[in-house]
Amino acid sequence: MRLKREVYIGELNKDFIGKEVTVSGWVLRRRDHGGIIFLDLRDRSGLLQVVFEEDIDQEVHNLADSIRIEYVVSVRGKIRKRPEGMENPKISTGDIELVATDVEIHNTSKTPPFPLDEDLSEVSEALRLKYRYLEMRSPEGLTPFIFRHKVNHSIREFLNSRGFLEIETPYLTKSTPEGARDYLVPSRLYPGKFYALPQSPQLFKQILMVAGVDRYYQIVRCFRDEDLRADRQPEFTQLDMEMSFVEEQDVMALIEELMSYIFEKNLGITLSTPFPVITFEKALEEYGTDRPDLRFDLKLQNLSELFKDSSFKVFRGALDAGGVVKGLKAPATFSRKELEDLTKFAQDLGAKGLAWIKYSKNGKTFEEKWNSPIVKFFEPSVLERLVEVFKVEEEQVTFFFVADSKEIANLVLGELRKHIANKLNLIPQGVFTFTWVVDFPLFEWDDEENRLVSVHHPFTHPKEEDLPLLDTDPLKVRARAYDLVLNGIEVGGGSIRIHRKDLQQKIFKLLSISEEEAEEKFGFLLNALEFGAPPHGGIAFGLDRLIMLMLGKKSIREVIAFPKTQRAQCLLTGAPAEVKIEQILELHLLPGWEKKPKTE
Repeated sequence: MRLKREVYIGELNKDFIGKEVTVSGWVLRRRDHGGIIFLDLRDRSGLLQVVFEEDIDQEVHNLADSIRIEYVVSVRGKIRKRPEGMENPKISTGDIELVATDVEIHNTSKTPPFPLDEDLSEVSEALRLKYRYLEMRSPEGLTPFIFRHKVNHSIREFLNSRGFLEIETPYLTKSTPEGARDYLVPSRLYPGKFYALPQSPQLFKQILMVAGVDRYYQIVRCFRDEDLRADRQPEFTQLDMEMSFVEEQDVMALIEELMSYIFEKNLGITLSTPFPVITFEKALEEYGTDRPDLRFDLKLQNLSELFKDSSFKVFRGALDAGGVVKGLKAPATFSRKELEDLTKFAQDLGAKGLAWIKYSKNGKTFEEKWNSPIVKFFEPSVLERLVEVFKVEEEQVTFFFVADSKEIANLVLGELRKHIANKLNLIPQGVFTFTWVVDFPLFEWDDEENRLVSVHHPFTHPKEEDLPLLDTDPLKVRARAYDLVLNGIEVGGGSIRIHRKDLQQKIFKLLSISEEEAEEKFGFLLNALEFGAPPHGGIAFGLDRLIMLMLGKKSIREVIAFPKTQRAQCLLTGAPAEVKIEQILELHLLPGWEKKPKTE
């Protein structure tokens, strides 16, 4: 290599005028004006106009004539001010240009499958993922990953200053499935035995607390072999943390400090703290979900008591079956077609239907004020009470109702709330609203497995005041757990952990995990808890989700360098892929195959 880069393009400014420099990068655009050739050269830091003038050096100009887009070149020359009126305010080097005196072509390039100097949002995601390295090379392609690097750096900065130790935990570990499926790795040295890739460093970080680490964190890769779901990845990145001798409030307060630091440092945004705290029950009651978006109002109302004497068959049937009637107020009226679309939206989520009533505050007659096929079933006093319950101040609103089980009513109205808010542009953009959700149930009943299962994981400590309920009514036991929700998306979850062996064994028993199974899967943890385990708790954040939200992206795939598709495939490498039979036999996955005769 004759020419060696001396400076990144992004470092150049007016102070370099008159100086000779060597820059290196890829050619984004090329313009040939006869005796003058212009190249837009870019590296990861910026874009620079390079000028090749025939009367300065004919040989260099001739070489420049052979350069095409995406060629890799180094150019040496003198920085000068751009001619008056030729400045480009869109780029940091828009006031200057490099007049080339030498050039070296390091490599040529095929024509890219899509233009890198245009908006790539119109290019199919499949094509962009197959050529991810080209997308990342585009002018804005590296921006999410540079931002991600800075966020990671600020996380480490903050936690290191608070006495945390960054400690790595194993990627090859023991399979302890209690939720999603593990990715398994066969052992060559131990035939028939397997490692598992970690879904989380949960047990190791608890054991680190037993070891006296006191404050641990790790930016760690995790793996879950889940069924195909939108915007999920089989491998993802967590910020994993654990602390000894803490209560819930200690963890939550520290995380609020951390989030404030990250947002101020990387976005220049000052968050309002402390974050609001809402119980699990209240979140479901008012927002229909345990991941409430508090950027807008539209709270749900339980109207079962209001309609308890209703003759409307749909409401009456749901209430008699032990269900509920819940409602939502939308600050608008809708056309018949829109109401039909909203009804189908509700039905697709599992509702039997969607009832609605339009209300006009200034209507002089009953018919002008109330408009719906179902108003005839209700006394005027009941309808007026509806206005009071929802505290209607708007001139026109539409009430929506779902009569069903509490679970279905919450699910449908919770999703309808977000759908209508989007439709009516009620969600402020560029706003970051955090909330804590607490007091989750410790267990829930799984009809398929016919047993209790953990809402979070089996290592979560029950609330102290609920401990007696473990023996009498375990479904009423609340967890010492806390989830952090940002703009309606869960970005982190944690809890105070069980630190005593007897209580951990009791939880295993309630989960129908036998002593033998508990010893086989979790014996190493139970053994560690007998050696002076301190009270401890922690939290883990999905970094992909958090950074996606910070950048206003629509998918986590946009902030992961080499993501998988929704079908868990890597379009760049072709993974997963077949392997040779010799590898399979070496791993003892197909015992006896080597003895079978080959078939044509």
